[in-house]
Amino acid sequence: MFVSDCRRDFYERIVSQALFQCDHVQYTLVPVSGWQELETAFLEHKDQIKLLVKPDDDLDVPAYDDIFRDEDEEEEESEAESDGSEPSDKRRRFEEEVIERTMKRRQRREWEARRREILFDYEQYEYHGTSSAMVMFDLAWIMSKDLNDMLWWAIVGLTDQWVQDKITQMKYVTDIGILQRHVSRHNHRNEDEENSLSIDCMRIAFEYDLRLALYQHWSLYESLCNTSYTSANLKLWSVQGQKRLHEFLADMGLPLKQVKQKFNSMDISLKENLREMIEESASKFGMKDLRVQTFSIHFGFKNKFLASDIVYATASLMESIEKEGPETTNFIKALDSLSRGNLDKLHQGLDLAKKQLRAIQQTVASCICTNLVISQGPFLYCSLMEGTPDVKLFSKPVSLCLLSKYLLKSFVCSTKNKRCKLLPLIMAAPMDVEQGTVIMVGIPPETESSDKKNFFGRAFEKAAESTNSRTLHNHFDMSIIELKTEDRSKFLDALISLLS
Repeated sequence: MFVSDCRRDFYERIVSQALFQCDHVQYTLVPVSGWQELETAFLEHKDQIKLLVKPDDDLDVPAYDDIFRDEDEEEEESEAESDGSEPSDKRRRFEEEVIERTMKRRQRREWEARRREILFDYEQYEYHGTSSAMVMFDLAWIMSKDLNDMLWWAIVGLTDQWVQDKITQMKYVTDIGILQRHVSRHNHRNEDEENSLSIDCMRIAFEYDLRLALYQHWSLYESLCNTSYTSANLKLWSVQGQKRLHEFLADMGLPLKQVKQKFNSMDISLKENLREMIEESASKFGMKDLRVQTFSIHFGFKNKFLASDIVYATASLMESIEKEGPETTNFIKALDSLSRGNLDKLHQGLDLAKKQLRAIQQTVASCICTNLVISQGPFLYCSLMEGTPDVKLFSKPVSLCLLSKYLLKSFVCSTKNKRCKLLPLIMAAPMDVEQGTVIMVGIPPETESSDKKNFFGRAFEKAAESTNSRTLHNHFDMSIIELKTEDRSKFLDALISLLS
């Protein structure tokens, strides 16, 4: 069931089924990591499932009648009547029924052929619509029950899509504009209130900030080195790139001693105009998009976080490779970090995120310097070997996707081959050594006009079918699969043939 009116079709039905505790309505939270767990949860609660889709999302969902036929339309062939009519009448009626059945069969075949064509067009690409966090905030707003916390979670949901490169820049900017109006409505304060902010107060602000990962909780130097955008543009994996980084810092007049210490410890005089200084120098070094529209949150006087800080922290908590209890432990930790009452969990996530970003950049540098990215014709391919530093981290889907996108961006900046700059990338990493499996992800080309549509999901399915490869398509992103290591060679050969 597709829902367009959230209040009528979703909320009023939910209230009657007692699933939420908003308005004292009970609910049960069931974390799922993939299609298998979702199917189990669905079968347990199938009478209560709804699907929310924003009507203004350009998802090109096929019309119901183009995909489904009602049982009433599946008429069985009628039998000729024997009611004592003349033989000539029976023959004529029989001939008419034969013609009618033939026409219906032809129409059925034409409908099925059209259905296959529509489904192929719809399913050949994978892309993302509006963040579910924004959809739920929209519902709360319609019900006049929206709170500042809910608004912040919607912002984090949108920012997660941007950080993971799931939506276009146009979609991001459009949704930022929608949320900005709500931020203004929820966070207007006069000067007296501003000066009397308590430790429990929270305030969200819209701002243009630097496209530097975690820089306010790190050193500026570490952030510059471990942010995909700056690392790729400066080519920091090379000696020449390191030299350019020092030239960049010198152009801003920032001493190494200052930029290598914690951001909070930098001289106030340097931090006052830091954004403007960095942006001005970045333009000279070919980095014209170092500033980004975003939001920040203040908890009392002391704690300030950018939305992207929260995204990196929660993703790292979700994919922590430290074994601590049941599978849902990481989910609960990530969920707790979104609450302002659990800043310790959030800081733990920030520390994990720094380790993750360092691991990504070191792996990118290694892959570039050792020529691990190779052209396979229709796509680029890179495989991490067992024993590679931090390889266990990349057995997780979000970490592997981030690594793949950072690597492709860096490869495009490093290669002189114009054709290779336009190719997509497939990346593989060991998943379970004992079971002999690898995790594989496919990402679209790194182009300015990219519409973020990913065709690898369908391609992976076709290649697996044609080679009888043992694969598991359990991830919500169909462009991520698990594959038996022994089947990798024939699987890749089939992909090359399919995409050539």
